Amino acid sequence: MTIQRPGLPGDLPDPELLWARWALVAVLGATTEEEESTRYRTGHWIDDEGLHLDDCGCTWWTFSRIGEGRWVLFGEDESSGCKWYEPPVDMLAGGPEWLPYEELRDRLAGNELGCVYWYENGAWARAAYPEDLDDDGLDCGMSRFVERDAALRSLFDHVSDGTTSAETLLSHAERYALTPELLETHAASEDGSALDLPAMGRALDRAGLAPRAATAG
Repeated sequence: MTIQRPGLPGDLPDPELLWARWALVAVLGATTEEEESTRYRTGHWIDDEGLHLDDCGCTWWTFSRIGEGRWVLFGEDESSGCKWYEPPVDMLAGGPEWLPYEELRDRLAGNELGCVYWYENGAWARAAYPEDLDDDGLDCGMSRFVERDAALRSLFDHVSDGTTSAETLLSHAERYALTPELLETHAASEDGSALDLPAMGRALDRAGLAPRAATAG
C-alpha cells in the first residue's frame, strides 16, 4: 500500500494488521530497563494506552484500541501542515464521541498534533482537509508499517538471520500466532547482548499477538 500526501483514510490497512506490524517492533525492542525507566522514552513500545513511537526528534505517534472495533491513530511528523495552515485545520472535526479528547486537546494546545485518524464501523476516517493542504505527516510517520517491505526492513536490526527471520516473525505476528519460542529462535539484540526474553514476553502478552493457547496459564 502507498500513503498519499496528505493521507487518505483508505491508505491505512485494517487496524489489526497495522497493530501487528507495529507491535512486533515494540516486542523485539522490549527491555526490563526501559520498562522500569522513568526518563523520557523513545523508540517503539507498548503500554496500557497502546502502541507508541517516538524518534526523539520530529516524529511521535500513538495507536490505541478504544473498545471493540474502535481504534484511534494520532501523532505528528514535521512534514504535517495541518497546524500551520491558515486557519489551522480542525483535526477533531467530525470525530466520534469516544475519541480521547482530553489528550488530543492538550496536544493541540501545545502545538504538538499533526493529524488524527479513527476507525469504526469497518472504516478509517479523519477530518476534512483543505484541497491545497500539502501533507499531514501520515506518510512519513506510518509508511514503515503500512508498506510490508518497509515493515520487514524495520526488523533487520532485531533478528538473527536477516530476511528469513524477519519474514518468519512478521508473518506469524500478522496471523496473531507469535510465540515466545519463535522470538527466542529468531530475535537478536542490536548490540549482540543477550535477549531480555522476560521483557519481550511481557510485551508479547500486552500486544496480544500470541495464540490464545500460548498465553493461557
